[in-house]
This record gives sequence, structure tokens and C-alpha cells, in this order.
Amino acid sequence: MYIGFRICLPAAVSWLAVCPLAMFGQNAAPASPVPDWQIKAGGQMAFTVASVKPDTGPFRPPNFPLDVGDAFRPVGGHFSADFPLGTYITFAYKLWLTADQRQSMIAHLPGWVGTDRFDIQAEAEGSPTKDQMRLMMQALLAERFQLKVHFETQVVPVLAMVLVKPDKTGPKLRPHSEGVPCEATPATNGPPGGPPASGTSVFPPVCDVYMMTMSPNAGARAGSRNTTLDLLAGSLPGTGGLDRPVVDQTGLSGRYDFSIEFAPESGAASAPNAGTPADVPGSTFLEALQEQLGLKLEATKAPLRILVVDHVDRPSQN
Repeated sequence: MYIGFRICLPAAVSWLAVCPLAMFGQNAAPASPVPDWQIKAGGQMAFTVASVKPDTGPFRPPNFPLDVGDAFRPVGGHFSADFPLGTYITFAYKLWLTADQRQSMIAHLPGWVGTDRFDIQAEAEGSPTKDQMRLMMQALLAERFQLKVHFETQVVPVLAMVLVKPDKTGPKLRPHSEGVPCEATPATNGPPGGPPASGTSVFPPVCDVYMMTMSPNAGARAGSRNTTLDLLAGSLPGTGGLDRPVVDQTGLSGRYDFSIEFAPESGAASAPNAGTPADVPGSTFLEALQEQLGLKLEATKAPLRILVVDHVDRPSQN
């Protein structure tokens, strides 16, 4: 089945736009270069063997998180997951989408994309990294789902994340080197597909994951350790219920730890299974962003690298 429209997915940021064909004239720029993560992972790769089957039984969690983070426990080259196609696309191309944005993508793709889960079991030689698994998934989607995509760069309205004070971060955004080392909270003993457990009170309990918790009385708490400012910016639309993508313009490099606590506004994003948050006292998300992280958001326009879905089919039966 050929898809006569384009679904545009900005890479590694929490935003999605449905792009009519008319947008891809003079407003579209050539695609930006291959992302660094893909170059470092080693280019094109493929699983040695893979099984793709429709699944209507109970959901089974993946053997590692299919997110944009780097948290990964060695799995001996085995990939196991049970998700709709959209999840595999976002994993393969390292896209960060909120739940609403994912639903927007599904709404404009064939119906089975949002309703049908696919059990994928695959094997690879050696002990590939998480990013190498992404490259293998790209090849699998192209072969089994006839997925065809390309990237374009478009200038769109965004929120620029900048420092409130030049060269100064807030008290809850500090270089990772000043915090608890990742080795002190090893990612070895958690449940499959979820953040590992840890005996420490550090939040989040392990590195390389983004975590958000909500309490009816204490409000929301979000954070990550050993992350980049680019990934932090990508997380903000989902965390704060923002209506534009956020791009990092702080000029800061390196790895950071952060946590932020705020009172979620009505209709803001919530953590899974958190229920409806009650009104709680405290700073709004934007206030907390400035007070705790030393960051603010400014409306502007910026080029974003957009993944365009051109074609997709149901997978052939194994």
C-alpha cells in the first residue's frame, strides 16, 4: 500500500507534524548529514535472523528499553519486543515523541499501524550496542514492512532553550562529573524493558534514562543523569506539556545531571499510571525551569531534521 501523504517526525525531539505535500517546495531544504550516533554505530547493519509475527496475546515487555536514551544492558545480540509499528520506527531512527504526538502519527497512517502489535524476535552476531540495534531495526523495517523514509530539513516555529544568566546553570542542573558516578548505581538488576532497580536515593536511580514521577500531593518530578542538553531540550515538550519543539541553544556541551520539581497545570503531561493530579502548591513548569535549572524558553524559528514516511506495507508472513 502506497501512502499518498507524508508523516513528518523530527529526529530526537518531542514533536510531530503532519506535512501536506505543498510544504515540500521552496520551504524544504536538503537533508542534514547522517547523525553522529549513526556514524559512530558503524553504518548499515542487519540481524542475522529475524521473525516478525502479528501478536494478539498478552503484551510482553522488550528485553531492553526502546527509547532514545543510552541505558542498555548487554543482551547477547538478542532482540525481543512486542509493539505496534510506530514504536519500532521511533526506536530505529532515535526519535523522541510524546504520547499525543505518537497518536497523531498513527491517526494519519493505515489503521493497522495503530491497532496491530508485532512480535519481533531477532538475533545478531556478537554483542551489538543499542545504537547498532537501531541500525539493524532500520534494515528489518525496510525488508519486512517495505518502509521507505527520507529526511528533510525544514525551518519551523520552535522554543529555544537558553541560559537565564550567561555561563551559569541553576542549582539542579550540574555537570555529571560533580554528581554520583554511574558506576555507583549500576544498570544491572532491573526488570526487562524498564529502568533497573537501585538501592540509592539518587534521582533518577540509574544513568542514561529519563524518568518522571507524579504524586497527588507532591506534584511532578522529572530528571536524568549523564545526559546532554540536546536530549534535555527534547524532553521538555512531553514533560511540560509544551506545544512546540524545543531546541538547545545554551552553547553547553558535555554530560549533565538534572532534576526538576513543579506543580503540573491542568492538561499537562503525566507519568504512566499516575492518575489525574490534584492541584498542588509550587512553581509552574516554566517557573521551575528558570529557578531550578537556570533555563528559559524563547519563541523563535529553527531548522529541524525531519523524517518523512513515504511508504509502508503490512509485513509478509514468516
